[in-house]
Amino acid sequence: MYTIQKVSSKEAQALINAVIAEAERINESIAVAIVGPEGEPIAFLRMDEASPAASVIAQNKAYTSARDRKSTRKMGEFMLDNDRPPAFWGDKGITGFGGGLPIVQNNKVIGGIGISGLSEDEDERIAAIAIQAVYKY
Repeated sequence: MYTIQKVSSKEAQALINAVIAEAERINESIAVAIVGPEGEPIAFLRMDEASPAASVIAQNKAYTSARDRKSTRKMGEFMLDNDRPPAFWGDKGITGFGGGLPIVQNNKVIGGIGISGLSEDEDERIAAIAIQAVYKY
């Protein structure tokens, strides 16, 4: 039997907790999404003051980083360098906004995290903090 390694629900909750702790530390409100390696949702939270648009963007960032096995920042750079906008993929969930990172364990992508609500750099920084807090790499 083939078993896919993926972010557990317990790990997803820990990732969300780390994101919320950092957002509260800097007095900001964001949305965060966690998906498995296939891009399917595991967990999501939008803080009370976060923009409703941040919800969809965070989910798309998590989805893209898991499905394409790269940060959404790198995906965006690839899109620009190769004149291939998101519609090129035929998948409306693909995005090139920074703030989504793949979650890698034992050299395999086990999921993705997407943060939205701040600048792309800040979203990505918070995603990296959460991954480091939970997976210690």
